[in-house]
Amino acid sequence: MTPTTLIDLHPPAADMQRLVQDGLRCRPRQLPAWFLYDAEGSRLFDQICEQPEYRLTRTEIALLEHQSAAIADALGDGVIVEFGAGSARKVGPLLEALQPAAYVALDISADHLRQATTALQQQHQQVPMLGICCDHSQLDHLPHHPLLEGKRRLGFFPGSSLGNFSRSEAIELLCRFRQILAGGPLLLGLDHPKPAAVLEAAYDDAAGVSAAFARNLLHRLNRDLDADFQPEQFHYRARWQEPQQQVEMALISKGHQTVTIGQQQWRFNDGEPLVTEYSLKYRPAMAQELAAAAGWRWMQRWHDTGDTLSLHLLEPAAD
Repeated sequence: MTPTTLIDLHPPAADMQRLVQDGLRCRPRQLPAWFLYDAEGSRLFDQICEQPEYRLTRTEIALLEHQSAAIADALGDGVIVEFGAGSARKVGPLLEALQPAAYVALDISADHLRQATTALQQQHQQVPMLGICCDHSQLDHLPHHPLLEGKRRLGFFPGSSLGNFSRSEAIELLCRFRQILAGGPLLLGLDHPKPAAVLEAAYDDAAGVSAAFARNLLHRLNRDLDADFQPEQFHYRARWQEPQQQVEMALISKGHQTVTIGQQQWRFNDGEPLVTEYSLKYRPAMAQELAAAAGWRWMQRWHDTGDTLSLHLLEPAAD
């Protein structure tokens, strides 16, 4: 078994500081969702996926297992490129059914990426693997590597992660994917709208793991950017916003307070939110419109028995 190669393209601390400053100037204040995924954040997110209220991961894995042969047949041969691979739990059925030329995992957390690809390589020893630590939302092309040269690329973006981006950002991201995949297809996972109580429970579980996941963002800023957030001075909230068809997740200031990040001070008012992420939900028709706006042609979708989420097969539209 060949060890998985890891290429580290993680944004430097200076870029992170600039993004934090830009986000704190917005109203409401919001930081890029990938900031949540340091090693501890990635570990906590894996725990979120195990909570009884959060059904998305289990449902999507079951769908992939059930439809893997049909999906593999529709995708065809090539190298699987997974955007935001995380723990890489979902790609297993595709690796079994497709037997791809290689598997390339993109994720923002180098430690988590290394652990995930090492474990996956042990399960699928016949598939060469490559890990790329990066912010895939800002990636224009994949680095040169023998596993990618001359190979058709098959994009995989499960988990409704596209929902972390606004509609305009999602269109820009899908355009980037079209460029990165260089003519190859994309298998895109999207969650559907559900009753508010169901969604709010999914993103604010009774065990408090989602809240710990959000507060870990403040611990990361303290550690990496010399900030002095007091995480206990913020409470966590997940709220369904019907007009936008999205869940807003935020840390709410418990009073007036001033936070220092590097050499700069930021004032938080009582009750002011710091948005950690959004999760937009897409009905199938909305997904098709979004894909078309980004230059993709919708080909097919697979869904669970309750039609609560979909896997969409997209191909680049003709120029």
